[in-house]
Order: sequence, then C-alpha cells, then structure tokens
Amino acid sequence: MEDKRILYVSSEVVPYLAENEVSLMSYDVPKMINDQGGQIRIFMPRYGNINERRHQLHEVIRLSGMNLVVNDVDMPLIIKVASIPKERIQVYFIDNDEYFKRKATFSDEDGVLYPDNDERAIFFAKGVVETVKKLNWVPDIIHVHGWMASMLPVYMKHFYKDEALFSQTKIVTSVYGQSFDGALDVEMINKIKFDGIPVAAISDLEVPNYENLIKTSISHSDAVIIASENLSPSLTKFIESSEKPFLPFASKEGFAEAYTTFYKKML
Repeated sequence: MEDKRILYVSSEVVPYLAENEVSLMSYDVPKMINDQGGQIRIFMPRYGNINERRHQLHEVIRLSGMNLVVNDVDMPLIIKVASIPKERIQVYFIDNDEYFKRKATFSDEDGVLYPDNDERAIFFAKGVVETVKKLNWVPDIIHVHGWMASMLPVYMKHFYKDEALFSQTKIVTSVYGQSFDGALDVEMINKIKFDGIPVAAISDLEVPNYENLIKTSISHSDAVIIASENLSPSLTKFIESSEKPFLPFASKEGFAEAYTTFYKKML
C-alpha cells in the first residue's frame, strides 16, 4: 500500500471520542495503512464534546471561510486539525457553530436524536469534499465509516460527479450494526433533492432510519466491508444482493491482511 492515498471519513474516531466499534476501526484501519507506507487523511465532525485543548485542535485558516449551502441556507465551514499522538496521523475536523457546538454527538441528554442530524450529515459530506478539493489531494480510495458519513457516497456520485479530481477514486463503505433507533427528519430526502440529486437514487430515504441511510450509502459505493459480526439479516441480504464486491466480517486479529488485500483489488 506504499504511497497509496486513502481518505477515511468517519462519524467517530478514537482518541477524540469514546471507544466503540466505529471509532476503534476508524483508528485501527488508518494506522495499519499508515504503518504500511500509505498516505492517509482522516475526517470527522468536530462535536462539542471533543476537548480541543487536550487534543490540541487548531483552526486551519486557509481551509476555513467558505460557505456551504444546506437546504438553501448558507452555513460557514470551519476546518480544524490535530495529530494523533505518536502516530504522525493528521485528523481534519469539519466544524460549524450551528451544527456542532452542542456538547454531545448525535442526541441530547435524554437520548433524543438532534432534529437537524440530517442537515449535519449533508454538511459533513460537502465539507469533506470541499476541503479535499482545497488540499488538492487526490485519494485512490475513500473509506466511509458510520452513519453520519453515509451521505458522502451519495454526494460523490451525483453532486460532485463531474469533479476531475475524483475521476479515479473508489468508494468503500464499512457497514456496522444498528447505532440509533427511530429516524431522522422526514424532510431529509427533499433537502438532498434540493442539491439536484434524483429522488430515484435516494428513494430509501423516504424513511430516513439507520438501515435506510446505510442502504443508500451502499448503493452509491464501489465496494462494501461488513464491519460488525452481528449485522442485521436485512442489511446482510442487501449487501449480498447488491452485486458489489464485499468483504465479510474479519476479526480484529485478522482484519489487517483482509483489508489490505481488499483494497489492492480495487486499486
């Protein structure tokens, strides 16, 4: 994997957030590729519960300052960056005071999902792509982890489909077990449609629950990795019937070889 460029786009990454299936793999996989001589970048949202002082986040002025349109409203994009200690791995944080200042990730203290989670996901997807464009850094592979990143494949295949920078880039989605109950804003499909994305491509988002977000991400990806041992039968069936290359679940002990081999087949 030497000198291959892989962009990791994740809902959660350790050490910035608590350990779970998504946040751990979003650290372990980039570290593994970094150790093999690959060039990597990690992007995640800058949630308000990330301690900026402890993790030494700082704003990148040359990348910040543009506005992204979400549902016909201009939202300022702020980019922050930090390095994972000892690993020489840079993490870029997509930030916006309106969407990410609150002191939690996806839900309030009562466990109720934030009503604007759909817009946060759209903003995150656009923010990642616009920042990578500014960096002029061409990824060979974009690897998506977690539902907050699930709109990135959709925007790459439609909204950014004419960007020459990404003409050879392949998209991989890692699929994890259920991470929230209920659904996001029922207007989500219309907010995405506002960006010129055809309704037929996002019809599953008529009901924007966890499974349908992931199905939409899979449909717009070039390949899929099953990242949870206990995936729902319906998602497993959807992946198997998608006719996309997919990697079955690999244990923590064996994932390095499995993921590396899978990546190489795509390059």
